[in-house]
Amino acid sequence: MMQSPLHVAIIMDGNGRWATRRGLPRSAGHNAGARAVRRVVRAAPALGVRTLTLYAFSTDNWKRPAGEVATLMRIFRSYLAAESATCAERGVRLSIIGRRDRLPAPLLAAVRAAEDATGAGRALDLRIAVDYSAQDAIVAAARRAAGGAPGRERPELGREELSRLIDEAVHAPPTPPVDLLIRTGGERRLSDFMLWETAYAELYFTGTMWPDFRADDLRAALSDYAARERRFGGLLELAAG
Repeated sequence: MMQSPLHVAIIMDGNGRWATRRGLPRSAGHNAGARAVRRVVRAAPALGVRTLTLYAFSTDNWKRPAGEVATLMRIFRSYLAAESATCAERGVRLSIIGRRDRLPAPLLAAVRAAEDATGAGRALDLRIAVDYSAQDAIVAAARRAAGGAPGRERPELGREELSRLIDEAVHAPPTPPVDLLIRTGGERRLSDFMLWETAYAELYFTGTMWPDFRADDLRAALSDYAARERRFGGLLELAAG
């Protein structure tokens, strides 16, 4: 039986290649990817997903051509403006995780408005990672833990405390570890996404490009996950007993 509730994280890869293979501009792939987000968000709660974290824009993505970056920022803003009311109606709490100091002012305003409008949602925590780097978050948390004093250690610092500091570094409320990480588009790497939170996550890679990803694809990934044995470093018979 499917465990519930689940935290599913998705690296939404393949938008540009999806468009290029169709002779379309990359922006068409990003727009199609936004439609895939809508499909997955609507399907997730009924499939036992309580937290859904989507990797939309990494810190390294700032290296892309300025025109493509500007297009992505406009798409993010349009998505937030268009979907906030629907998310609120469906009980979806929407939040953006990652750095905020480099986001364009109109996008940052849209982020705050969407988070305010959907803050009461309890059916699904939808977290969209924008200007996100797991390595940077861990570094920021380590610096705070050290208190700016080289050579000093905080004896009370453990995994839970460091997890809290990492969440704070990306403007995220406390979140359970990732149960299942999905990457679309055929690549098989984490690309600096949720490195701490995926320590014991199950990984699922699919060749399906993100714009083609649908509820049935999410269902297939969750079915594969449900068939796995999660031992967290122990033995299954001991965990069962």
